[in-house]
Amino acid sequence: MISRTRLLIVDDDPSVREMLREYLEGHGFEVAEAGSGAQMRDQFERELPDAVLLDVRLPGEDGLVLARYLREHYDVGIIMVTASGDVVDRVVGLEIGADDYIAKPFDPRELLARLKSLLRRLQAKPVAEHAPSTAGAISPIMTGRKYDLLKTFLANPNRVLSRDQLLMHTRNREWEPFDRSIDIRIGRLRRKIEPDPAGEPRCIRTVRNAGYMFVPDAG
Repeated sequence: MISRTRLLIVDDDPSVREMLREYLEGHGFEVAEAGSGAQMRDQFERELPDAVLLDVRLPGEDGLVLARYLREHYDVGIIMVTASGDVVDRVVGLEIGADDYIAKPFDPRELLARLKSLLRRLQAKPVAEHAPSTAGAISPIMTGRKYDLLKTFLANPNRVLSRDQLLMHTRNREWEPFDRSIDIRIGRLRRKIEPDPAGEPRCIRTVRNAGYMFVPDAG
């Protein structure tokens, strides 16, 4: 384990946060806390954590909504905390992009083991590939999946591509209802190539009820 790895605990129960913080700090982690989605975003603006322990049952924006937000905007490890018998939350969380889950009530030692395993996986991710020079504003750091998606768009400029087509080109499988993996990957790619990542997408445009279209001259 790398010393002083930064963690963020997102839970609306102060006693749970305090217990986890004390335990994890005792094992060498730097720990921050958030009791809501708004506080979580504030923590991310201050300093990016390496991993987030995210409770599903939060007031207002629940953990599943926040997990989707995190996966679309940040490369961060996510462990969902679910109720012991709630299989649906676990499945949905993993489909949204969470890396792992742990069910309440849990032994802190199990959580520690899962955190260490997640951090090892994150550190073992392959070094990102270089994107083609034709993409102009694209960051030189790009994962294989983003690169495959970008190649598909570059080969089909100004053409609407459905989610099914994009999945077939990049993962060799058909799109299924409620499969949002392409939407998540599109969000990550947009952060790399859009002139204004926080504004309205101009390079990769959403075509309602149809899919996405790459407009190379939009920058």
